Amino acid sequence: MADYEIFELGNVVLQSGLTLRNAQLAYKTYGTLNSRKDNAIVYPTFYGGQHAQNEPMIGPGMALDPSRYFIIIPNMFGNGLSSSPSNTPPPYDRARFPQMTLYDNILCQHRLVTEQFAIERLVLVTGFSMGAQQTFHWGALFPDMVERILPWCGSAKTSRHNFVFLEGVKAAITADDAWQGGWYETQPAKGLRAMARVYSGWVVSQAFYREELYLQTGASSLEDFLVMAEGSRLSGDANNFLAMLWSWQYADISANPLYDGDFTKALGAIKAKAIVMPCQTDLYFPPDDNALEVRHMPNATLRPIPSLWGHMAGRPGANPADTAFINNALKELLVS
Repeated sequence: MADYEIFELGNVVLQSGLTLRNAQLAYKTYGTLNSRKDNAIVYPTFYGGQHAQNEPMIGPGMALDPSRYFIIIPNMFGNGLSSSPSNTPPPYDRARFPQMTLYDNILCQHRLVTEQFAIERLVLVTGFSMGAQQTFHWGALFPDMVERILPWCGSAKTSRHNFVFLEGVKAAITADDAWQGGWYETQPAKGLRAMARVYSGWVVSQAFYREELYLQTGASSLEDFLVMAEGSRLSGDANNFLAMLWSWQYADISANPLYDGDFTKALGAIKAKAIVMPCQTDLYFPPDDNALEVRHMPNATLRPIPSLWGHMAGRPGANPADTAFINNALKELLVS
């Protein structure tokens, strides 16, 4: 049996003007919503991840303690549980699945929070990587609802450099002849393996490889580390990866009718008390990008994660020291 629930959204008109028919938002909750409905936290998923991959940050004694808080993990569209190319019925499946923005994601998550649970205020929104990007969106789109945000290893707007990196990931998948324009019957395995190799050059820092920290992941060698990365991608769906990749490339908290492209205005509208946490060696979302954003956020502080693990420092449970650093910041923010 599935360990998550489905919120039926009906037909959703997207930012693109297209309609996602019979849209479904998969989610899982942890803890109990109190009678005042003032203990709710939203914790979105990251690229390629599902709710289970968020769970290492949840537990007794941790900041996200289900004995104190009602934690909602909404699965991002395209991740294989919520509406995705892989689970949408024909004729809108696979390559015909519509492109979805993070604005689309957050409007649907807002419906889940308000319609399913009648929650009017959120104690916190937090998340890693694309979950951090969604966190920024929550803060900008619903500034009167969100009391605190802690985005880690993610940005409010995808940089040009990050966009170009993702073009490499996309090219690796689609160069496989088995890709067939997205209408494959079996996964383009060569493309997914190539994707993993490209991704591995960026997901950790140069120092991570120099210091051979990959041996701390359970890998027996550098090549074994890369093969393990291949395995994590081969278990996924190529169209799903590309759908989420598009959402990542076009992530921008100001790209919506509320802010009409005024990024500074969107940042300034975030009322939530915020700790923004890049990893100091992240090659996707470097601290300088977040520093520029924090400068325009009225209640934000920048707190880099002191780690050589690059972007992977933020992956829940990947490195105990980094997980503890993030957890401590969450605890601090929640009592502020």
